[in-house]
Amino acid sequence: MVEELIGAAVAAGTAGLVYLATAARVVKQYERGVVFRLGRLHGDVRRPGFNLIVPAVDRMRKVNLQIVTMPVPAQEGITRDNVTVRVDAVVYFKVVDPAAAVVNVEDYRFAVSQMAQTSLRSIIGKSELDDLLSNREKLNQGLELMIDSPAVEWGVTIDRVEIKDVSLPDTMKRSMARQAEADRERRARVINADAEYQASKKLSQAAQQMADTPSALQLRLLQTVMAVAAEKNSTLVLPIPVELLRFLERGHQEGSQQAPAPAERSVDTTEHPVDTTQHPVDTTQHPVDTTQQAIDELRHAVEQ
Repeated sequence: MVEELIGAAVAAGTAGLVYLATAARVVKQYERGVVFRLGRLHGDVRRPGFNLIVPAVDRMRKVNLQIVTMPVPAQEGITRDNVTVRVDAVVYFKVVDPAAAVVNVEDYRFAVSQMAQTSLRSIIGKSELDDLLSNREKLNQGLELMIDSPAVEWGVTIDRVEIKDVSLPDTMKRSMARQAEADRERRARVINADAEYQASKKLSQAAQQMADTPSALQLRLLQTVMAVAAEKNSTLVLPIPVELLRFLERGHQEGSQQAPAPAERSVDTTEHPVDTTQHPVDTTQHPVDTTQQAIDELRHAVEQ
C-alpha cells in the first residue's frame, strides 16, 4: 500500500513537472507575449517574466519591441525636373501594439519594407534634384509621414527615416561641376570688380588731397624710391613728375597765344605798285617754337 502511494506521488510529481515544462513561458524584458487560445486572442498581452499557458490549448507568440533598423533598397526614379537618380534610405521603426502587429498584418517587417520602397519612389517623383541634394530634412519628414500613416494600423510607429545617398549619372555630375565652377568664377569677378571700384574711390580721394598739397606728391615719390631701393636693385627708375609736362604745355600755349597771326591781304599790283627798292620784303620765316620740340622729345624719351 505504501509503495502504491509512493508510486502515485512520483507519477503525479512527474506529471506536474511535465505540465510545468510544457506550460511555462519566459518573456524577455524587450518582448511581449500574445496568447491565442484555440485560435482566438486571449487576455491581455503577457508582460516580461515567467508566464504559464495551457498546453495544447494556448499558443504564445513573442513580439520584439526594440527599434528595428531596416535599410531600404536603392530605388531608381525620375525627378520632377527630369533627372534620373538612384536613392537609398534607412527606416527606424518599432512595435507599439503587439496584438495589432500580430493580428492585423501577416509580416509587419515585410509590410514596412514594401511601404518604404513605394514611398521613396513617390518622393523621388515629386521632388526636384536640388531638393534631394540640399533639402533632405524636409524630404525625410515627408517620407516618414507617408510610411507612418498605414503603419499605425499595424501597431507599428516609424521613429525616423533618413535618405542615405543620392546617385547621379556621370554626365549630370560633370554638368554640376561646370555650373559650380562658373558660379565661383562669376563671384570672383564680382568681388574683383567691387575691389577695383572701392580702390578707384580711394585713389580719387588721394589725388584730390595731393592736388591741394603738391608737397604730398613729392613725399609719395620719395617713398616709392625708398621702396624700390630697399630691394637692393642695381637699376633705379625715377618717374617723371606730371607737373613738369603740364608746365611745358602751359608755356607752349602761352607762347602760341602771344605770337601774332599772319594777316592775309590781297595786294592789287596794277593800281598800287609796290616799290621794292624802298620797302624790301622780309622773306625769312619765324623760328620754330622750341617748347613744343622739347615736349615731343621728353614724351619720346618717356615712351622708350
